[in-house]
Amino acid sequence: MPQDATYPTYVLAEELGHLLMAHGQTVTTAESCTGGLIAGAITDVPGSSSWFERGFVTYANSAKVDMLAVPPLFLETVGAVSEPVVAAMAQGAADAARAQWAVAVSGVAGPGGGSAEKPVGTVWFAWATPMGIETERKIFSGDRHAVRAATVQHALRKLIAFIKDNQ
Repeated sequence: MPQDATYPTYVLAEELGHLLMAHGQTVTTAESCTGGLIAGAITDVPGSSSWFERGFVTYANSAKVDMLAVPPLFLETVGAVSEPVVAAMAQGAADAARAQWAVAVSGVAGPGGGSAEKPVGTVWFAWATPMGIETERKIFSGDRHAVRAATVQHALRKLIAFIKDNQ
């Protein structure tokens, strides 16, 4: 088990794995601003291949459309960092991976790229659950590394909570 700054993330990913294994379920990821860090945290856990088959890093808008079936109109009208896009990413990932659970993130990690409407640190989350899609917007402080680390931890914490509440 890692004993550095990734330790809390490792513990969360390990707990996620125990929950999924107990119910014979799987999870997938659809990541933009984290660039695969959530999938990386999951695959740090030995044996994760029994509950995590694949994840999707869709940094470019074209990848969101091609890999996750995000409607281009969403990207054109509200942008990648938005509730409709992240919800479509989560559903697209769950469908493509045939997973019961999915988490998707899209945000502005910085240092540039922010706006008055979507400042640096803005992240949209979506979780595809057997009961439907849940979404949330958060604004994290700190540099690029801090925003991405907070995003990974929040994504895993909420996924664990949804699984516990729905089992």
